[in-house]
Amino acid sequence: MTETIATKNNGHSPAPMVDISKLGAGPGLIAPQTLNVKAYIDDFNTNVIDAYRRGIADVDLPADMGVGRSLIAPATAGVRDFSALSPLIPQFDAEKCVGCMACVSACPDTAIMATAQPKGSLAKAIDGFAASSPNAGLATETARSHFVHTTKYAEVPAKKGLEGADFGLFIDPYHCKGCAECVEVCAALDHNALTMVEKVDAEASGESTLDRFRRDIAFYKSLPPTPVEYRNEKVLADLMLGEHAFGYVGGAGSCSGCGEGTLIRMVVAATLQTYGPQGMGIVAETGCNSVLGSTYPYNPFTVPWTNSLFENGPADAMGIRLRWDQDGHPERRLWVFGGDGAMYDIGFQSLSRLVASGMDVKVLVLDTGVYSNTGGQASTASFTAQVSKLAAYGKAQHGKSEKRKELGRILVAHGDAYIAQVAACTINHLYKAVMEANEYPGPAVVIAYAPCMPEHGIADDMGTRQAKLAVESRAFPLFTYDPRRGRSTAERLSLQGNPAVKEDWTKSPDGSTFDFVSFARTEGRFAQHFDKEGNPSAELLTSQDDRLLNWQTLQEMAGVLRAGPHS
Repeated sequence: MTETIATKNNGHSPAPMVDISKLGAGPGLIAPQTLNVKAYIDDFNTNVIDAYRRGIADVDLPADMGVGRSLIAPATAGVRDFSALSPLIPQFDAEKCVGCMACVSACPDTAIMATAQPKGSLAKAIDGFAASSPNAGLATETARSHFVHTTKYAEVPAKKGLEGADFGLFIDPYHCKGCAECVEVCAALDHNALTMVEKVDAEASGESTLDRFRRDIAFYKSLPPTPVEYRNEKVLADLMLGEHAFGYVGGAGSCSGCGEGTLIRMVVAATLQTYGPQGMGIVAETGCNSVLGSTYPYNPFTVPWTNSLFENGPADAMGIRLRWDQDGHPERRLWVFGGDGAMYDIGFQSLSRLVASGMDVKVLVLDTGVYSNTGGQASTASFTAQVSKLAAYGKAQHGKSEKRKELGRILVAHGDAYIAQVAACTINHLYKAVMEANEYPGPAVVIAYAPCMPEHGIADDMGTRQAKLAVESRAFPLFTYDPRRGRSTAERLSLQGNPAVKEDWTKSPDGSTFDFVSFARTEGRFAQHFDKEGNPSAELLTSQDDRLLNWQTLQEMAGVLRAGPHS
């Protein structure tokens, strides 16, 4: 854990370049007097990473103080190469793109990057890059194919007297795992600017698909950040155009399409872009988030982070907050990341104590509804009737029998804390909640719906879609609770972001009711609750009633007048 920031990496050098101008001791850090931090990072980047890439680390590398303290240098996962993992990769059709940035936010692996560049400087950049390429004509052609004239980045700035900018989108072949979630997200918006294509050894031009993608991503990384005047502060997805947005550089050991990866990227981007490269720290509870982020020697974070025990991340963070405040850094944002076990179950008391303390610490609850990191066991965040390990479907018991704990409602009862339930399918709502949480002068908890592909029984590209269905079916309603809005619960609690706020259930495009049973039909974890004719089990109907009651309770708390009587 080091207070450093990694610069752009072109995927070819042995490790990211690191700004080590502002290093300091802290939780998880070896003090400068016992370790030359600059020398350690330089040695790690040049020797440790190289040894692992060549497959000789277990033979050649000695145990040292850094290994003994479980230190990993920042952003080392930026050089990790997943290009051989999938036979497919997203292909960009610029003419169909409108620059909405939805795919950039959705990607769990930081494998899609966007930029907006003034037309004049872009032309010069392409010419300069092509001049240094072996095939200048081909380099020029493929670089230009990534850019398009859009209303958002060309015509709107032009009305303000600025030179129009072209919008460009690039796929990083080193980090892309081929989940195709970007394609699904783009298609759901009826843009269809991304399609999956096969990686071949020889395209029509004679070069391989990967050679083309590698050259184009190298061109992207040669460009300067999007000028601030071309970013729209009201369109929060534009955060991903910021110079500090990529504090999670990709190369993590997460599953393909991981819902947690998407959420972590978005929270880190919203925080760093607002508070700067030295403005954030993370305490990671034991779970998927800490495991996928520390597959030694690969660390995808540029921000300092430490891993505590499964149950005491909030307590650890309280100590760090006190030390930072003593050192004169109250402006730094401190986040705790944890899953169901860390926040709903064994670590709930620690979380409750933090919220009650009034301390300025922020929490991200990665709600998968199952202990993904330990093989998919049921938790108190699991839905009633959900099938998982330790809650199997058999003759005597049909999945989980207990009701789901509503962590959001419990935390609202604590009083003076900012609480939100968010999902990556509603980009503006999520970013706004994170920014409000950061601004709140006290504890803030953001509970995020995190689709887990293997444990939910969904395809790799379905993360955003399933989050949307969870919201629409009342499985996971969105809300924000901000004490700054007033004294009553109704003033503080907002259900903005949910469809049909005054109704019990939402409607499908064909006019039929879309309820919790409709949602359950789309996921493997509920498959055994449907008979051959597709009829739901009694247990699943009980779970549906629980979801409706939770939604109606939130309506009552928010002072929403329902359209009809209780169902």
